[in-house]
Amino acid sequence: MKLATLQALNLARTQRKAAALVTVLDSGEERLVSEADVARDPLATALAEQLRKGKSATVEQDGKRYFITVHVPPVRLVMIGAVHISQALVPLARLLDHEPIVVDPRTAFASPERFPEVQLIAEWPDVALPPLGIDRYTAFVALTHDPKIDDPALMHALERDCFYVGALGSRKTHARRLERLREAGVGDNTLSRIHAPIGLDIGAISPSEIAVSIIAEITAALRLESGEKKPRPIA
Repeated sequence: MKLATLQALNLARTQRKAAALVTVLDSGEERLVSEADVARDPLATALAEQLRKGKSATVEQDGKRYFITVHVPPVRLVMIGAVHISQALVPLARLLDHEPIVVDPRTAFASPERFPEVQLIAEWPDVALPPLGIDRYTAFVALTHDPKIDDPALMHALERDCFYVGALGSRKTHARRLERLREAGVGDNTLSRIHAPIGLDIGAISPSEIAVSIIAEITAALRLESGEKKPRPIA
């Protein structure tokens, strides 16, 4: 690998940007394609697919074989609420090599005893979230059931390009949430990005089962959806 390519890759890692190293297998010729430049590359379709999967692969096009080495940032799972569901989500996130982060201003909940060896931020969302640099490789879940905490956190997430935004609550609870967010100036197209009720419908009841349904929906959003977010119906 050329020094300039290595330097560009290191910069992309630092900035949490995805990139793909394309190597022509017959000649060894290589080029680094940033995620922003994928659409202009001759291998645009294959590059987009492998970046979405987060997986390197050999592809063939126009009689040539290429190896696409994928470099994507680790997924972060930001949980608003140091609650039982969050406790169950943390080990699931780690099992998938995601980075769990828990935010909750309520120090009785956000304690190292309840969340050992987890990045735990016992601050209100307006203080805790901006330094995190939430991006398109962030999954964001609001779990407190407290509008004073969840609503500003959701507004922050919706202003970013995170690939998943979910919120705990029944359909009635979510309908009230949507009205509050509309009154705060959030448009319906943006509100349609919220997955609520959160998680895949698997009949989950316990915190652990709900956590499984959430991590499954996050995985589907990461691996199955492409490009633009699919709109969700708004109650």
